[in-house]
Amino acid sequence: MTSIRCDIVSAENELFSGSVRMVVVTGEMGELGIAPQHAPLITRIKPGYVRVTLENGENQEFYVSGGILEVQPQLVSVLADTAVRAADLDEAKAKLAKEEAERVLANRSEAMEIAEAQARLAEAMAQLQALERLRKNLKH
Repeated sequence: MTSIRCDIVSAENELFSGSVRMVVVTGEMGELGIAPQHAPLITRIKPGYVRVTLENGENQEFYVSGGILEVQPQLVSVLADTAVRAADLDEAKAKLAKEEAERVLANRSEAMEIAEAQARLAEAMAQLQALERLRKNLKH
């Protein structure tokens, strides 16, 4: 089975680096699956999960706050502002952020606050979805 190298990095650190069979990420236009010999590509990615399938078939999932995906012939790079292993996400913190963002949106304050609250809400929802996906995968 062929593989491709994958690096997942954030502004803070490198979270993953290794050979993989597949990388799945949510791009601006929808979900992308990157396998070895994929055509070169650069696209923005939305807040959400990144799943890598290792050479042994094991899956690892990560949460990214958005960023850039770059596909080269031998390398897939996920460059994110923030990246966290899905297992390390804090559900209580994500729920609090979601509730706070919803409260700001409900109060309809200044336009800048609304835009920021919408961004925080999208990020919190993406984190909660990543946690839910992780739970489902652990049950299988």
